[in-house]
Amino acid sequence: MRPKQSLASRVPVRCRRRALLLTHLSKAVASLGALAQQTLTHRRTLELIFLALLALVSVPALSAERVAGLKQPVTHPSSLISQADKALQLAIQGKQLYEAGKFSEAARVWQQAVNAYAQMGDSDGMTQILINIAEAQQALGLYPRACNTLLQAVGIAEPDCQTLTQENSNWQQQQDSLLKTLDAQPNSLNKANGLRSLGDVLQRLDNLDLSTQVLQLSLKVAKELASPQDQSAALLSLGNTERAKGNRARTRQDSASEQKLTPLRCLYKPSLGAAKKYYQQAASFYQQAATEGASPTTWVQAQLNRLSVLLETEALSEAQDLWTQIQSQLNNLPSTQTTVYAQINLAQSLSCLKQATAADVPSWTEIAQVLATAVQQAKSLGDQRAESFALGHLGGLYAQTQRQPEAQDLTQQALRLAQAIQAPDIAYQWQWQLGHLLRTQGDMAGAIPEALREASIAAYTEAFNTLQSLRSDLTATSSNVQFSFTESVEPVYRQLVDLLLQSNQTSQENLKQARDVIEALQLAELENLLRCSLQTAKPASVDPEVDPTAAVIYPIILDDRIEVILSLYGQPLRHYSKSLPKEQTLEDLLDTLRLNLQNRNGAGPGFLKLSQQVYGWLLGPLETELEKNGIKTLVFVLDGPLRNIPMAALHDGQHYLIEKYAVALNPSLQLLEPQPLSEVQLEVLAAGISQKIPDVPAPALPEVKQELEGISQITESLVLQNQEFTRQALENKINSRPFSVVHLATHGQFSSQPDETYIQAWDERLNVNELHTLLRTREQRRPDVIELLVLSACETASGDKRAALGLAGVAVRAGARSTLATLWQVNDKSTAELMAQFYNTLSNSGDLRVTKAKALQSAQLELLRRYEAPFYWAPYVLVGNWL
Repeated sequence: MRPKQSLASRVPVRCRRRALLLTHLSKAVASLGALAQQTLTHRRTLELIFLALLALVSVPALSAERVAGLKQPVTHPSSLISQADKALQLAIQGKQLYEAGKFSEAARVWQQAVNAYAQMGDSDGMTQILINIAEAQQALGLYPRACNTLLQAVGIAEPDCQTLTQENSNWQQQQDSLLKTLDAQPNSLNKANGLRSLGDVLQRLDNLDLSTQVLQLSLKVAKELASPQDQSAALLSLGNTERAKGNRARTRQDSASEQKLTPLRCLYKPSLGAAKKYYQQAASFYQQAATEGASPTTWVQAQLNRLSVLLETEALSEAQDLWTQIQSQLNNLPSTQTTVYAQINLAQSLSCLKQATAADVPSWTEIAQVLATAVQQAKSLGDQRAESFALGHLGGLYAQTQRQPEAQDLTQQALRLAQAIQAPDIAYQWQWQLGHLLRTQGDMAGAIPEALREASIAAYTEAFNTLQSLRSDLTATSSNVQFSFTESVEPVYRQLVDLLLQSNQTSQENLKQARDVIEALQLAELENLLRCSLQTAKPASVDPEVDPTAAVIYPIILDDRIEVILSLYGQPLRHYSKSLPKEQTLEDLLDTLRLNLQNRNGAGPGFLKLSQQVYGWLLGPLETELEKNGIKTLVFVLDGPLRNIPMAALHDGQHYLIEKYAVALNPSLQLLEPQPLSEVQLEVLAAGISQKIPDVPAPALPEVKQELEGISQITESLVLQNQEFTRQALENKINSRPFSVVHLATHGQFSSQPDETYIQAWDERLNVNELHTLLRTREQRRPDVIELLVLSACETASGDKRAALGLAGVAVRAGARSTLATLWQVNDKSTAELMAQFYNTLSNSGDLRVTKAKALQSAQLELLRRYEAPFYWAPYVLVGNWL
């Protein structure tokens, strides 16, 4: 199929010629030319933001067999001929518009062609044009719509892609039923093409297992029809899906700051475990795709994809051997958009190969010549998008060889072209690159001059603003967006903050901008995780005025240091910096600290040293200010791997932080605005599972029974236990009364994958999006706000370095004002004890309502008096509204 690129460059990769013959016309119609466009964009481009892998797409031509089979009306043959001619002309017009990058217009014209074929009763014609329409929809990023179009094309009467791709109680049955229906349909090239396109869309929608099954079915059909080119295309798409699985696995393995990533540098890291296995399988599929009777264009695409995967797996020797073969085949291709993008792709892979090996071959001159040829061919074709890409990458190449003036000039040319064609998704790349070039120019002069720093800040700010305008596109469609987000978006935010905070005398204007950029990064990360837009018509203030005794702390992880911004009510922002140790990465240090905290028998001997070290980074310089201002509650907007550490367990040498302050987390003050707890009696809907659930590989939680009993004795409660706790029962009860608290004591997990962030009911899992739907139904029926969602016995997924982000995602997506959860599972009576103390404090505070943060602090201090090990009292975190 094809790489699904950004709005700027999603173009087909595969080329097929099928003769279009009308036997009933007096004059034969020449066959439609190949529709071929391909692109494999560098990891740092916005294509990777949306895609991060290569897929191959074919826009099928109208088959000679189908056209030849048209039946003429007996009485009005001229009418049918006219209608067939109209349909054909519309198909050709749509193809021309698609090739020109006018995807919306192409889809509109092709829809007219579908109507024309429908009037002729030509189902085959309708099918092929529907597949074309789906390709145009994919080019526009409209993947759910493309999925429904393809389901219609392959014969599904009532297509509902959303139900098919979102996990629910009937999810597996629906998918099995779909596969059986598809398999039972008669074989045809239409079927092979439609299934292949559907498999690619499912990949985009992150349903990778179903994508694999559909693509395997496409491959099976192609083999039975003895169509080598269709087999090759299916194998190429299978390789892309395997690569998507590898990207997902790598996202979980790595959470370190990506600030070192620049628009010029490839940082290929060794792929381990599952990620490496998937990448190797992808390489195998690509190799098969290049040998199964592939056309020259498909061969080049498959080998380009394979070259990129070889770099991912550090198979550098094999990559060295492969690129010359690709170059030789490229030289034989005609000058088309396909060739232009292939040259850009090859140049980017060669640049990364050269950086990885420092070899003389290929030379920088050879790589530059490939890009220069791409520039000239793009100009001759009038393709300004391709020209912008080629010029920008050529500018990056000049920067690699320390030719700064030429690099800046080419980058500015690329930027002007992108802005002229209103392609912000391309423009941001060159704004970022220009900012980086200006900053590098200053670094080469020693301490960066103020004028260059300001110019660099201006360019980065433009890139940031462009990304903000694209936020709805960045929410996107798949885990591959997460994979590329850390490489192509996050560095822009962090590098801008780095520039803004380089001086100890940073102005209030720069401090506020840095805080706003970090808030925006938090929002972008959550949207990227949840794959939905969290933008609100009126964002909440990031300077809350409701609690003058609360301090908001922003720790920001940069390449060589931690920056901390402190926000106090009614006062200017404060900021300070702490250098990070060079002998150990921050991520490794925090991993060690967390392992100590999770020791049931007490923290290890090195625990206090580590805890004090992190305390010193985040809070050491703040102590005087906090005491002077009478601060009682600390609200942390945590960054990166700091999310995995409970702030309550940080130690100043004499006391844990929880002994001095109530502690809360907030993923973004723009989203979760603090509001005082309503002055009403707490009503709790408590649901839990203490018994072993049949066929669920999780142990019983016997202490849950005691936990629920304790809550019911303290508050006005309704309890659902074990078999009573089903999805439907939970939904019915939530809607039946104005519960202010929903307490769920059951197995659950927070993950960097939305479909693996779930709460276990007796009959099924409720993932984060289903939980949102369930609680949103309550919002639609009742005006009462859920003040608190408690998730007891849940934990962050082990081995997933970004799993704690899933906890923030649940807090935001659930819609409750606050969420109380645990960073790790505590299967002990201590949980029941803490919950009893928490509710007791929250329910019996008299006229002055105690805040939820202080109620949690009281409960944790009570456990601290009983249990010395932080394992028992530290993992409880309050996310969102702390009041």
